[in-house]
Amino acid sequence: MATKKIEKVITPAGKHFVGDGFNVHNIIPGSQGLSMQRLSPFIMMDYNAPFYFPPSDTPKGVGVHPHRGFETVTIAYKGKIEHHDSSGGGGIIEDGDVQWMTAASGVLHKEFHEREWSKKGGIFQMVQLWVNLPAKDKMSEPKYQAITNRSMGRVMLENNMGEVEIVAGEYQGIKGPASTFTPLHLYNIKIKQGAKVDLSFPAAYNTALLVLEGSLKVNDKDKVPTNNFALFENRGEEFSITTKEDTVALLLSGEPINGPIAAHGPFVMNTKQELMQAFNDFNEGKFGYLED
Repeated sequence: MATKKIEKVITPAGKHFVGDGFNVHNIIPGSQGLSMQRLSPFIMMDYNAPFYFPPSDTPKGVGVHPHRGFETVTIAYKGKIEHHDSSGGGGIIEDGDVQWMTAASGVLHKEFHEREWSKKGGIFQMVQLWVNLPAKDKMSEPKYQAITNRSMGRVMLENNMGEVEIVAGEYQGIKGPASTFTPLHLYNIKIKQGAKVDLSFPAAYNTALLVLEGSLKVNDKDKVPTNNFALFENRGEEFSITTKEDTVALLLSGEPINGPIAAHGPFVMNTKQELMQAFNDFNEGKFGYLED
């Protein structure tokens, strides 16, 4: 098989607040060349790099808002997040956990720092992805997957050099717990100084990684520093990751969803008419009810 090479390494632009609880770099589609189409099925990535929130009796976050046409995937690295939505989904995730909400035909939801964590304050670090849905599934029933760290698939590296946590898809025959609508892989790669990880994905899959701690090299050539994002070419299949320091990286790879994207605010559909219908349905209260 041919080697999959890095197309570009991107240092994210400045940060901004989403609500008052998430201080994020918008990487997809906010970075040059990282359109929703280019990274499909991953159509949005916000990265809250480590940020200290002081103690607060009022949890910070994002109040009630709607979504339709896609899924939100929130990965907690440090801190605790509490989620509720109008379809009855919800819960608390903490270090290492994931919440996977399928908005599909439409939900209202809210996300806040967990109340007790908020009272103590601390370092907060998270990634939120939006994963697109195929046209045939955009109006399916909403659902919610609470994925604890201990439920994830795991491949341990030789000589205690680290591990690959599989949230979705599979690695070396070990599957992750997340249910997905299209083929995709989502891994946390947690490796020690001197480790090497070999990976392989179909050439046509859109593949990228975000370094959350440490730094790494791809194919013993291209260095990706902390908080940087590496986009791979859509050629070749195999590549390797090596590191000279303890490193944590999020790797994503998925089969593109072909078709038009019509996105505005909290809705991602295929046509402008479908977008207008989403706004009308929201304004008419068809997304259910969720208390602020």
